[in-house]
Amino acid sequence: MAATNKNKHMTENERKIIESSIRNGATHTAIAQVIGKDKSTIGKEIRLHRVLTYKCNLPLECVNRSKCSHNHSCKLECPDYIRFKCSRRDRSPGACNGCSKFHSCRFNKYVYQPETAHREYRNTLVDSRVGVNLTTEEAKKMGGIVKPLLDQGQSPYQIIQAHPELGITERTLYTYIETGVFSIVGISVMDLRRQVSRKKFKSKKAALKKREDRRFLKGRTYKDYCNYLSENEDARIVQMDTVYNDISNGPFIQTFKFVKYGFLFGILHEEKTEEAMVSGVNALENLLGSELFHEEVEILLTDRGSEMADAEGIEKKENGARRTRVYYCDPMQSTQKATLENNHIELRYIFPKETDLRALGLTSQKALNTALSHINSMSKEKLNGKSPIELMEFLHPELMKKFNDFGITRIEKDNIILKPYLLKK
Repeated sequence: MAATNKNKHMTENERKIIESSIRNGATHTAIAQVIGKDKSTIGKEIRLHRVLTYKCNLPLECVNRSKCSHNHSCKLECPDYIRFKCSRRDRSPGACNGCSKFHSCRFNKYVYQPETAHREYRNTLVDSRVGVNLTTEEAKKMGGIVKPLLDQGQSPYQIIQAHPELGITERTLYTYIETGVFSIVGISVMDLRRQVSRKKFKSKKAALKKREDRRFLKGRTYKDYCNYLSENEDARIVQMDTVYNDISNGPFIQTFKFVKYGFLFGILHEEKTEEAMVSGVNALENLLGSELFHEEVEILLTDRGSEMADAEGIEKKENGARRTRVYYCDPMQSTQKATLENNHIELRYIFPKETDLRALGLTSQKALNTALSHINSMSKEKLNGKSPIELMEFLHPELMKKFNDFGITRIEKDNIILKPYLLKK
């Protein structure tokens, strides 16, 4: 058995060993022993970086595809439908490299390519290190210490030596000054006793942006979401986001779209924080009950807003048991959860941008429930003229009763109001 490799960064040669081992049908455990990594690391590496090289040309991967007597009109309710399962592809080693049936198989094929995997990893690594690791408030605080000392003629070296609590090096302080990070407190390169020639950043775009900790995205990207759906076609999806007008004062609406029913739910918060978003998921679970929550909220798809970064808190209960799976859309790709974005348009009919939401009447969960009742009572063309409430009442009356008891009820068609004066009636 190989000794454990303490180097946390996997090399391209190690990835080539993984690819060779997959071709030979090795298990995750066997591969881990060869390169000195944990078997869970191997499993995550393959799952994260394998590539879909062939897409099954049928809507469903069915083992009876070759002898189908239904003209390949694939539906989940088909009496002959049996989901195709491949232990080599879906479990260990987790990819189709070297499979003896590779050329004859007509189901989804995933291939692990070491060069592509290493390139993707390096890009992720570089992206995580871009930018200045400061918030605006931190820059102001640090600049407040530095400026008077510069005005007194001290050099960056002297300042760093006298104030180790700043936690930066002399070179970093020069960089912050030269790239304008401290311009918010009136510090410029002209304040330096002797301006040092130094290569500057090409852009100050990320100058005052806290460096993101992207570890929560591991295994939870939109690509991972698509991979999960390809293996779990009937998974229940809920899309999640946040709606607000005033980032400093709120209020904030945590929205949940139950895609199967077209139903919009929301929780009102006073803060837009990780803790608030986790509490919103907890509130939804308490409302539905653990069993119904696990059934209907199999997947939560959201964006990469900082308030959504506590993936563990969203996915797991306090006892550590999994209750759902959370995946994150790609940056600037709101279309990946377009059905929720369309609901936000309807929500904006009642709560327009650049308005004081509290002044409009959004002061309690009860007020939000009123708005949601009107939105969910609207007839939708995509639902064949039915409203989300009518569809949920028909398909899952128990689920609808939970929301009824919470305060979201059907509004008669002629009484539906989608105007800002709704809550002022």
